[in-house]
Amino acid sequence: MNDDTDRRSFLKAAAATSALVAVHPAEAEAGSGRLDLGPPEPFTFERLKETARRRVKEPYRPPSQPDPEITSKIDYEAWGKISYDTDYALTTGAGRFPVEFFHLGMFFKKAVRMYAVDGGQAREVLYSPKYFDMPEDSIARLLPPGAGFAGLRIQEPKDGPLDWRKNDWVAFLGASYFRAIGELRQYGLSARGVALDTWVSGKPEEFPDFTNVYIGPETADGLTLHLLLEGPSIVGAFRILAKRDKGVTMDIDCSLHLRGNFERFGIAPLTSMYWFSETKKPTAVDWRPEVHDSDGLAMWTGRGERLWRPLNNPERVMASAFSDENPKGFGLLQRDRNFDHYLDGVFYDRRPSVWIEPKGDWGKGAVQLIEIPTDDEIHDNIVAMWVPEKPAVPGSSFDFSYRLHWLADEPAPTPLARCVATRLGNGGQPGKPRPKGVRKFMVEFLGGPLERLPFGVKPEPVLWSSRGTFSYIYTEAVFDGVPGHWRAQFDLAVDGREPVEMRLFLKHKDEVLSENWLFQYHPL
Repeated sequence: MNDDTDRRSFLKAAAATSALVAVHPAEAEAGSGRLDLGPPEPFTFERLKETARRRVKEPYRPPSQPDPEITSKIDYEAWGKISYDTDYALTTGAGRFPVEFFHLGMFFKKAVRMYAVDGGQAREVLYSPKYFDMPEDSIARLLPPGAGFAGLRIQEPKDGPLDWRKNDWVAFLGASYFRAIGELRQYGLSARGVALDTWVSGKPEEFPDFTNVYIGPETADGLTLHLLLEGPSIVGAFRILAKRDKGVTMDIDCSLHLRGNFERFGIAPLTSMYWFSETKKPTAVDWRPEVHDSDGLAMWTGRGERLWRPLNNPERVMASAFSDENPKGFGLLQRDRNFDHYLDGVFYDRRPSVWIEPKGDWGKGAVQLIEIPTDDEIHDNIVAMWVPEKPAVPGSSFDFSYRLHWLADEPAPTPLARCVATRLGNGGQPGKPRPKGVRKFMVEFLGGPLERLPFGVKPEPVLWSSRGTFSYIYTEAVFDGVPGHWRAQFDLAVDGREPVEMRLFLKHKDEVLSENWLFQYHPL
């Protein structure tokens, strides 16, 4: 199984189950059911971090896989028929945010140990088939008590506008993957604890697991989770303060310790899907105009620059690095919110944008973007992450803090005009022979200072490319009744098939009017 298949299989099954379970501490009682708990033991984040520091010096112990002969027969169809009995949902504190558990199965054979935390004490939630509704003849009934769980999800607040038994807002399932809904109440891209040598030539990607999850205590508007991350080459401790507001925010502190050496050590990684959009679509590949969870990578550099890099579905794996020091933020966004641009029932127009806001001094490094070829929407093929300059070698440790924003847009959008579309076509002029090897680009910008341009004033495009020759460069207003909507047009003539890096922004005299558009063009 290749990296891309691994990555998507975690999420494919998670998407199929949108109504599972919740967890409850001290009294182990959320509904009318009572959870089976282990004995109490002291728990703090400092204790968890000490556990990580100790275990990295010990041989790796993989997570248990109870009764693989049974779990391997709980296929996608059988797993989908197993649902959590919400009477056994777990809650902590005031009990606003029930937690439900995912069952083990063919795609999720590794058991995750779940603990309910209350008053500085942790008690393990022991698996029992009584927590789940399943067919009488389900092979899952043969799993023994204490087998473990595949993951968890946090339900909507009991006093909220949505039925908490049918709606969740955070899910952890598979390796160190997790995701949340945005303010448009739709799941989409995922985050991970860490990314280890993602698509490094000649090296397999390592997928460590969240092996222990400590649930609680509850806060006024969310839930605290602590997680132990373990893999053959890494051990780490995470604290996640998840808050349910207009979207979801997560304050994350992580402490990571390495046994192995990594060329691409990814912090705060995001994983998404981009098949095609208005930028480039193969003829009749699909009936829909666009299919993607995200359409671009946005960056706010430590120097204050605002950058927008539209995503590609390249013919081969491409890795792009954007060097920076103490970045202010970056994220994978879904800027196109027009339903008519998607026209299907899976709500790509509502997929969340996820923005990473660093806390403290992240130092030197690079935002790296990995783009992987795909021929279908079932494959996650986009990864964005921070790769620190500090070498990731055995014995090294890393501590990072950041906030994840799961929203419809960036939490602090640029006051400049933003890129809203990138379109490619044949170069040349209508009515004349089209020259070979020439591509026309239409880059649309909207808002900001463009709305305040005096009548008759045109913004000036500022262009740069790593190679090739520009021609037919000009700007024009888009006459759609929306103020401040302009497009920059240009042709690019280039020889060879190697990618071309480009940059564009709009200005008027000495005033910068737009964010910087970055693009990697793959000549035909």
